[in-house]
Amino acid sequence: MEETISLRELFHTLKKRLWLIVLIMVVAATVSSVISFFVLTPIYQSSAQILVNQAKSEKDLYNTGEIQTNIQLINTYSVIIRSPKILNKVKEELNFPGTVGELQNKIAVASEKDSQIIALTVEDPNPSMAMKVANKTAEVFQRDIPSIMSVDNVTILSKATLGEKPSPIKPKPLLNIAIASVVGMMIGVGLAFLLEYLDNTIKSEQDVEQVLGLPVMGVISIIDDETSKETMSNSIDTVVRRDSVGV
Repeated sequence: MEETISLRELFHTLKKRLWLIVLIMVVAATVSSVISFFVLTPIYQSSAQILVNQAKSEKDLYNTGEIQTNIQLINTYSVIIRSPKILNKVKEELNFPGTVGELQNKIAVASEKDSQIIALTVEDPNPSMAMKVANKTAEVFQRDIPSIMSVDNVTILSKATLGEKPSPIKPKPLLNIAIASVVGMMIGVGLAFLLEYLDNTIKSEQDVEQVLGLPVMGVISIIDDETSKETMSNSIDTVVRRDSVGV
Protein backbone atom coordinates (compact mmCIF):
# COMPACT_ATOMS: atom_id res chain seq x y z
CA MET A 1 0.00 0.00 0.00
CA GLU A 2 2.85 2.33 0.88
CA GLU A 3 4.49 1.69 -2.53
CA THR A 4 1.21 2.33 -4.40
CA ILE A 5 0.70 5.63 -2.61
CA SER A 6 4.32 6.63 -3.23
CA LEU A 7 4.04 5.79 -6.92
CA ARG A 8 0.81 7.74 -7.17
CA GLU A 9 2.41 10.74 -5.49
CA LEU A 10 5.36 10.41 -7.84
CA PHE A 11 3.17 10.68 -10.93
CA HIS A 12 1.14 13.41 -9.30
CA THR A 13 4.29 15.48 -8.77
CA LEU A 14 5.42 14.96 -12.36
CA LYS A 15 1.97 15.87 -13.67
CA LYS A 16 1.78 18.99 -11.52
CA ARG A 17 5.23 20.19 -12.66
CA LEU A 18 4.93 18.98 -16.24
CA TRP A 19 4.96 22.54 -17.58
CA LEU A 20 8.31 23.15 -15.86
CA ILE A 21 9.86 19.97 -17.29
CA VAL A 22 8.66 20.77 -20.81
CA LEU A 23 9.86 24.37 -20.51
CA ILE A 24 13.38 23.33 -19.49
CA MET A 25 13.51 20.75 -22.29
CA VAL A 26 12.48 23.34 -24.88
CA VAL A 27 15.00 25.88 -23.58
CA ALA A 28 17.82 23.30 -23.58
CA ALA A 29 16.97 22.11 -27.11
CA THR A 30 16.76 25.70 -28.37
CA VAL A 31 20.09 26.69 -26.87
CA SER A 32 21.72 23.53 -28.26
CA SER A 33 20.34 24.16 -31.76
CA VAL A 34 21.49 27.80 -31.76
CA ILE A 35 25.00 26.81 -30.65
CA SER A 36 25.19 23.90 -33.11
CA PHE A 37 23.98 25.85 -36.15
CA PHE A 38 25.31 29.36 -35.51
CA VAL A 39 28.19 29.23 -33.01
CA LEU A 40 30.23 26.06 -33.58
CA THR A 41 32.45 25.93 -36.66
CA PRO A 42 31.81 22.93 -38.95
CA ILE A 43 34.81 20.60 -39.15
CA TYR A 44 35.50 18.45 -42.23
CA GLN A 45 37.60 15.31 -42.41
CA SER A 46 39.74 13.85 -45.17
CA SER A 47 41.87 10.68 -45.09
CA ALA A 48 44.68 9.06 -47.04
CA GLN A 49 46.02 5.53 -46.63
CA ILE A 50 49.68 4.51 -46.60
CA LEU A 51 50.91 0.94 -47.09
CA VAL A 52 54.06 -0.19 -45.30
CA ASN A 53 55.44 -3.07 -47.34
CA GLN A 54 58.88 -4.13 -48.51
CA ALA A 55 59.30 -5.02 -52.16
CA LYS A 56 59.20 -8.79 -52.66
CA SER A 57 61.43 -10.86 -54.88
CA GLU A 58 60.19 -13.82 -56.89
CA LYS A 59 61.83 -16.26 -54.44
CA ASP A 60 60.41 -14.55 -51.38
CA LEU A 61 56.73 -14.03 -52.06
CA TYR A 62 55.62 -14.27 -48.45
CA ASN A 63 57.70 -13.65 -45.36
CA THR A 64 55.85 -13.62 -42.03
CA GLY A 65 58.80 -12.17 -40.15
CA GLU A 66 59.09 -9.25 -42.54
CA ILE A 67 55.37 -8.47 -42.26
CA GLN A 68 55.65 -8.46 -38.48
CA THR A 69 58.61 -6.11 -38.71
CA ASN A 70 56.63 -3.76 -40.96
CA ILE A 71 53.74 -3.75 -38.47
CA GLN A 72 56.13 -2.81 -35.67
CA LEU A 73 57.58 -0.04 -37.84
CA ILE A 74 54.14 1.54 -38.16
CA ASN A 75 54.36 2.92 -34.61
CA THR A 76 57.63 4.62 -35.53
CA TYR A 77 56.21 5.90 -38.80
CA SER A 78 53.18 7.33 -36.98
CA VAL A 79 55.49 9.53 -34.92
CA ILE A 80 57.60 10.54 -37.92
CA ILE A 81 54.55 11.59 -39.98
CA ARG A 82 53.59 14.19 -37.35
CA SER A 83 57.15 15.30 -36.67
CA PRO A 84 58.36 18.85 -37.54
CA LYS A 85 60.79 17.37 -40.09
CA ILE A 86 57.83 16.28 -42.23
CA LEU A 87 55.32 18.97 -41.33
CA ASN A 88 57.71 21.86 -41.94
CA LYS A 89 57.97 20.80 -45.59
CA VAL A 90 54.20 20.27 -45.79
CA LYS A 91 53.66 23.80 -44.45
CA GLU A 92 56.12 25.31 -46.94
CA GLU A 93 54.84 23.44 -49.99
CA LEU A 94 51.19 24.18 -49.20
CA ASN A 95 51.79 27.74 -47.96
CA PHE A 96 49.82 26.76 -44.88
CA PRO A 97 48.91 29.96 -42.98
CA GLY A 98 49.18 28.47 -39.47
CA THR A 99 52.09 27.18 -37.44
CA VAL A 100 53.55 23.70 -37.47
CA GLY A 101 51.90 23.07 -34.09
CA GLU A 102 48.48 23.98 -35.51
CA LEU A 103 49.13 21.71 -38.48
CA GLN A 104 50.15 18.90 -36.14
CA ASN A 105 46.89 19.23 -34.16
CA LYS A 106 44.88 18.74 -37.36
CA ILE A 107 46.55 15.43 -38.22
CA ALA A 108 45.76 12.06 -36.66
CA VAL A 109 47.60 8.87 -37.53
CA ALA A 110 46.23 5.41 -36.80
CA SER A 111 47.01 1.89 -37.98
CA GLU A 112 44.49 -0.70 -38.94
CA LYS A 113 44.52 -3.61 -36.51
CA ASP A 114 47.00 -6.34 -37.48
CA SER A 115 47.61 -4.75 -40.86
CA GLN A 116 50.36 -2.84 -42.65
CA ILE A 117 48.12 0.12 -43.47
CA ILE A 118 48.38 3.56 -41.89
CA ALA A 119 45.35 5.86 -42.00
CA LEU A 120 46.32 9.54 -42.11
CA THR A 121 43.32 11.68 -41.17
CA VAL A 122 43.12 15.49 -41.30
CA GLU A 123 40.38 17.69 -39.81
CA ASP A 124 39.92 21.29 -40.91
CA PRO A 125 37.08 23.85 -41.27
CA ASN A 126 37.93 23.95 -45.00
CA PRO A 127 37.27 20.57 -46.70
CA SER A 128 39.64 21.41 -49.57
CA MET A 129 42.45 22.24 -47.16
CA ALA A 130 41.85 19.00 -45.24
CA MET A 131 42.25 17.03 -48.47
CA LYS A 132 45.40 18.94 -49.52
CA VAL A 133 47.07 18.51 -46.13
CA ALA A 134 46.34 14.77 -46.06
CA ASN A 135 47.70 14.17 -49.56
CA LYS A 136 50.73 16.44 -49.17
CA THR A 137 51.68 14.88 -45.82
CA ALA A 138 51.49 11.39 -47.31
CA GLU A 139 53.51 12.54 -50.32
CA VAL A 140 56.27 14.20 -48.27
CA PHE A 141 56.46 11.23 -45.91
CA GLN A 142 56.82 8.75 -48.77
CA ARG A 143 59.47 10.93 -50.41
CA ASP A 144 61.57 11.58 -47.28
CA ILE A 145 61.34 8.31 -45.35
CA PRO A 146 64.16 6.63 -47.35
CA SER A 147 66.61 9.34 -46.26
CA ILE A 148 65.33 9.33 -42.66
CA MET A 149 65.41 5.57 -41.99
CA SER A 150 67.24 4.18 -45.03
CA VAL A 151 64.20 2.12 -46.03
CA ASP A 152 61.95 2.15 -49.03
CA ASN A 153 58.83 0.31 -47.96
CA VAL A 154 56.16 3.03 -48.06
CA THR A 155 53.48 3.29 -50.74
CA ILE A 156 50.49 5.62 -50.92
CA LEU A 157 47.59 3.19 -51.09
CA SER A 158 44.82 5.78 -51.57
CA LYS A 159 44.73 9.55 -51.73
CA ALA A 160 42.24 11.80 -49.99
CA THR A 161 39.40 12.95 -52.22
CA LEU A 162 36.85 15.74 -52.07
CA GLY A 163 33.24 14.75 -52.69
CA GLU A 164 30.69 16.87 -54.52
CA LYS A 165 28.92 17.82 -51.31
CA PRO A 166 31.25 17.24 -48.38
CA SER A 167 29.48 17.08 -45.05
CA PRO A 168 31.07 18.06 -41.73
CA ILE A 169 31.82 15.38 -39.16
CA LYS A 170 31.05 17.79 -36.33
CA PRO A 171 29.08 19.34 -34.87
CA LYS A 172 26.08 17.03 -35.23
CA PRO A 173 23.07 19.28 -34.57
CA LEU A 174 20.42 16.56 -34.31
CA LEU A 175 22.49 14.52 -31.88
CA ASN A 176 23.31 17.61 -29.82
CA ILE A 177 19.64 18.62 -29.68
CA ALA A 178 18.60 15.10 -28.63
CA ILE A 179 21.22 15.02 -25.88
CA ALA A 180 20.26 18.52 -24.71
CA SER A 181 16.58 17.53 -24.58
CA VAL A 182 17.33 14.45 -22.46
CA VAL A 183 19.56 16.45 -20.12
CA GLY A 184 16.90 19.17 -19.91
CA MET A 185 14.26 16.58 -19.04
CA MET A 186 16.47 15.15 -16.29
CA ILE A 187 17.09 18.62 -14.88
CA GLY A 188 13.37 19.41 -15.07
CA VAL A 189 12.38 16.22 -13.25
CA GLY A 190 14.99 16.80 -10.58
CA LEU A 191 13.88 20.40 -10.12
CA ALA A 192 10.24 19.33 -9.94
CA PHE A 193 10.94 16.91 -7.09
CA LEU A 194 13.15 19.47 -5.36
CA LEU A 195 10.40 22.09 -5.45
CA GLU A 196 7.89 19.54 -4.20
CA TYR A 197 10.22 18.58 -1.37
CA LEU A 198 10.76 22.21 -0.34
CA ASP A 199 7.04 22.99 -0.50
CA ASN A 200 5.87 22.51 3.12
CA THR A 201 2.46 24.16 2.79
CA ILE A 202 -0.63 22.16 3.82
CA LYS A 203 -3.00 21.65 0.89
CA SER A 204 -5.14 18.63 1.80
CA GLU A 205 -6.46 16.55 4.68
CA GLN A 206 -3.72 14.00 3.97
CA ASP A 207 -1.13 16.70 4.65
CA VAL A 208 -2.84 17.46 7.99
CA GLU A 209 -2.70 13.82 9.00
CA GLN A 210 0.96 13.53 8.04
CA VAL A 211 2.03 16.73 9.83
CA LEU A 212 -0.10 16.47 13.02
CA GLY A 213 -0.46 12.72 13.20
CA LEU A 214 -4.18 13.12 14.00
CA PRO A 215 -7.22 11.84 12.11
CA VAL A 216 -9.32 14.38 10.22
CA MET A 217 -12.82 14.64 11.71
CA GLY A 218 -14.31 16.94 9.09
CA VAL A 219 -13.60 19.17 6.12
CA ILE A 220 -14.92 22.69 5.52
CA SER A 221 -15.69 23.17 1.85
CA ILE A 222 -14.77 26.37 0.07
CA ILE A 223 -17.87 28.47 -0.62
CA ASP A 224 -17.66 30.97 -3.44
CA ASP A 225 -19.67 34.20 -3.68
CA GLU A 226 -22.43 32.77 -5.90
CA THR A 227 -22.94 29.75 -3.66
CA SER A 228 -22.97 32.00 -0.61
CA LYS A 229 -25.62 34.28 -2.14
CA GLU A 230 -27.74 31.31 -3.19
CA THR A 231 -27.50 29.78 0.29
CA MET A 232 -28.41 33.08 1.94
CA SER A 233 -31.36 33.52 -0.44
CA ASN A 234 -32.63 30.03 0.37
CA SER A 235 -32.29 30.75 4.09
CA ILE A 236 -34.29 33.98 3.74
CA ASP A 237 -37.02 32.16 1.81
CA THR A 238 -37.19 29.54 4.50
CA VAL A 239 -37.52 32.16 7.24
CA VAL A 240 -40.24 34.00 5.29
CA ARG A 241 -42.19 30.77 4.81
CA ARG A 242 -41.97 29.94 8.51
CA ASP A 243 -43.24 33.41 9.40
CA SER A 244 -46.12 33.01 6.95
CA VAL A 245 -47.01 29.67 8.43
CA GLY A 246 -46.93 31.17 11.92
CA VAL A 247 -49.24 33.98 10.90
